Amino acid sequence: MKNYQREYPLFSLCGLNCALCPMHLNQYCPGCGGGEGNQSCAIFRCAREHGCPEYCFQCSEYPCEKYDSVMEYDSFLPHRNMRKDMERAKSGGIEAYQTELEEKELILQELLDNYNDGRRKTFYMLAVYLLELQDLRDAMEQILRETSGRGTQEKAIGTQGKAKGTQEKAIGTQGKAKGTQEKVKGTIQGTVQEMTLKEKAAAAAGCFQAIAQEKGIVLKLNKKPAKKKTE
Repeated sequence: MKNYQREYPLFSLCGLNCALCPMHLNQYCPGCGGGEGNQSCAIFRCAREHGCPEYCFQCSEYPCEKYDSVMEYDSFLPHRNMRKDMERAKSGGIEAYQTELEEKELILQELLDNYNDGRRKTFYMLAVYLLELQDLRDAMEQILRETSGRGTQEKAIGTQGKAKGTQEKAIGTQGKAKGTQEKVKGTIQGTVQEMTLKEKAAAAAGCFQAIAQEKGIVLKLNKKPAKKKTE
């Protein structure tokens, strides 16, 4: 649909967050109404018959029965929040929704650039897509603490303080206490430096999985079952 153009292709006509879609991230698709490379779409054909609204919620027949079928299964990204996201854009204003979506896009890019061990792309997309923005912000702070060694540093600083106190009180054991301090300091530095990409990815995935489980969100695509072959 190279001649189909919309003002903001990264949030689709029907309520999909194209900014987070693997097809868009891999530069196979420009987004809904982004011109050449845009995927063929029955929703657009319907919109064309109803005056070409920018979003389905601007149509006099919204919501219609088409949402029942299109939300049943996922494609490259989850469809389960289409109505929810559309209603949010409608009630809060499209500009506010775009601002939130752009922040989510930045979070996803950060995860792909710094926490992807080659096996997490779809998982991160699902987490960023389905979790609320504030939950994502909190998760990113926690992930940064865990993977930068800050938590270990805070604990180790307390241990250093105890070692220093022992050093001051224990006559004749100054060298031993100092050795303890140096060992703790080395542990801090080693923890920060030695965390592998695989370990960082596992920590990030674990954090998102815990939040999703608490919220009752399943971080998996609900694909349409393949048709059984007839003999």
